[in-house]
Amino acid sequence: MPGRSRASKPRLATGGRSQPDDLDLRLLRQLQGDARMTSVELAHRMKLSAPGLQKRMRRLEQRGVIERYATIVNRRAVGLDLLCFVQVLLAHHRPESVEQFPARIRSFPEVLECYYLTGEIDYLLKVVVATHDHLERFLFDKLMKVAGVDRLRTSIVLKELKASTALPI
Repeated sequence: MPGRSRASKPRLATGGRSQPDDLDLRLLRQLQGDARMTSVELAHRMKLSAPGLQKRMRRLEQRGVIERYATIVNRRAVGLDLLCFVQVLLAHHRPESVEQFPARIRSFPEVLECYYLTGEIDYLLKVVVATHDHLERFLFDKLMKVAGVDRLRTSIVLKELKASTALPI
């Protein structure tokens, strides 16, 4: 619109390397929407030649902008009905506890995501399990046995209102 400036789109941080250009960002949006699209279809949508598209994708992969390709599985379709968030408080913040906790958490397949936080809570875990019994076993037989864990606060998701893996680029 005349007289109004358009908000600039966010740029991706690439550790000091050159930023993705507008065409790269369009390509990333397309891939986030449907990564199974054929190269021919993607090149057509992007108005690029197939070799030009492949060159761009390889460059984005080499620069770490595209980390990996994944299949997103419907958790309920495979019997994982409970989605939970677990807040973890450590008993102390000795370096060995803080360093050992992430390694142990990575070994638990129930943990989809783990974040180290500031504030009262030390870690926030996104956990998926099949049943309440499975959740109880995970919390008491695995998580509470990790060295340094003092307290857990668990919230069970009643309804997912939004779940996305697409970044707003």
